[in-house]
Amino acid sequence: MHRALCPVETLYVGQRSRGVLSSTVRGHLDTGALATAFDEVTRDQPSMRTRIVAAGDGFALAPLGEDERPRLSTVTGDLREAYARELNTALPVGGPVSRAVLTSAPTGDEHMLVISLDHTIIDGHSAVAVQNEVWNRYRALVEGRTGAASAPGGRQQAPRWPQPISELLPDTGRADTAAYLQQRVEHARKHPVHLVAYDAGEVDDPHIEVVRLTLDDEHTTRLRHTARRRGVSVHALICAALLSAARRRLDGDEPRTLGCLSPVDLRSRVSPPVPALRTVPAVTTHLQTLEVATDADRYELARTVHTRLGDFVASRDYVHEMRITPQIPGNPTLQLATVIATNMGVCPAPRPPRGLELVDVRLVPAREQYFPQAGRSPIMACAVSFDGRLAIEFPFFTACFSPSFMRTFRNELHAGLVAFADAAEPAPAPAG
Repeated sequence: MHRALCPVETLYVGQRSRGVLSSTVRGHLDTGALATAFDEVTRDQPSMRTRIVAAGDGFALAPLGEDERPRLSTVTGDLREAYARELNTALPVGGPVSRAVLTSAPTGDEHMLVISLDHTIIDGHSAVAVQNEVWNRYRALVEGRTGAASAPGGRQQAPRWPQPISELLPDTGRADTAAYLQQRVEHARKHPVHLVAYDAGEVDDPHIEVVRLTLDDEHTTRLRHTARRRGVSVHALICAALLSAARRRLDGDEPRTLGCLSPVDLRSRVSPPVPALRTVPAVTTHLQTLEVATDADRYELARTVHTRLGDFVASRDYVHEMRITPQIPGNPTLQLATVIATNMGVCPAPRPPRGLELVDVRLVPAREQYFPQAGRSPIMACAVSFDGRLAIEFPFFTACFSPSFMRTFRNELHAGLVAFADAAEPAPAPAG
C-alpha cells in the first residue's frame, strides 16, 4: 500500500516546500457541496490522502486512514488574516501532505479557499489543476450533475499511485550522466554566484510574507508583444528585470556573476505526456550564470537567458539534470542562484458556477526553513498568468528580508516590466 518516493521526490522531503493555492469568490457558496467536491478530488488523487514515512534508506507515501484523511475545514474571519495564517501553517513530515481551508467573511458574501500541497506530490501545474478540479466538482454538484460514485460500502479503494516522472525519462547512461555532473560541478566552482544580502536584522516574530506584482490586461498583452518582437520569451524579460534589480543591490559597478534558476516542465517532454492533474512533481531546473553590470542592457540579458534555456531544452540536458538531482544535497552550488524565476505561463483560472464571482486566484510557493543564519540568499519570484493577467509573487521570510525591502524590489521590477511593455509597437489604428 506504500508508494516509495523516487530519489528526486525524496529531495523535496528535506526542503519542506509546498504550493499554496488560493481562490477568492463573492456570492452564495454551498459549504457542504464544496466539502464534497474536495472529498471527491482527494479520493481520485491518492497522493493527496497520504503522509510521508521513513522506508528503508528513503521515504514513502503511506495512505491515511479514513478518519485521518484531509477534509475541508471551514472558519469565519478576516480573509487577509486567514491567508497569512495558512501561508505560515506547515505540512510537517508525518502529517497529511494536503490541506484545504475555507474562510468566509463575517458578512457571508465573500469566501476564500486555500489548498496547501506538499511539493513531494505536486508541481505548479498539478497544484493549479487540483484547485481547478475542486471547483469543477463543486460546479457539477450545485448544478445538479451527478458526481463520481463513492467506493462500494463507503470504503476507500486501494490507491492507484502515479508513476514518478524520473521513471518516465529515457535512460541516458551512467557514464554520460556522470560526465554531465562533473561538468556542472566544475562550472559552479569556476563561476561562484553573488547572492543578495539580508537586511532584516533581529525580528521578534519571524514569519512568511508575500508581496505581489500585477499587470493589467493591456500591459500584459504589450509585454507579450515586446517579447515576440525581440524574439525572446516573457520569462526571459522577467529574468532580465530580476537580474538587473538584484545587481543594483550589490556593491560596485563592474560586472558580477549572477545566477538565474528556471524550472523546466517535463510533463510535455515524456511520452506519453503526463496530464496536469496527475499529482507528481514533474519538473527539473536550469541554472545559468551571467556577468551583469549595473548598466547592463536588459534586452541582451533577456536574449542570453532565452537562448541558453532554449539550448538546454533542445539538447535534452534536462534529462541529465533530473538524474543528478539526488547529488544536490552534497553539491548545493548546483542550484545556488541569485534569483529563482518560476514561470507557469498562462494558466486556466477556476470556473465557479453562476452566482459566484471569482475575485482573485493566487499560487505562492512556501517552505518551512529559510536559513536566516546564512546572511544572504536567492530572491524568489513566482510568475503566473490567470485569465491573461500577469502576476508575480515574492514570498519571503521576515527574518531574512524586511517587507520594505521586498516592496521596493517589487516596485523596481514592476517599473522594469512596464518599461518593456511600453516599448511594444503601438497597435494599428482601426480601419476607417
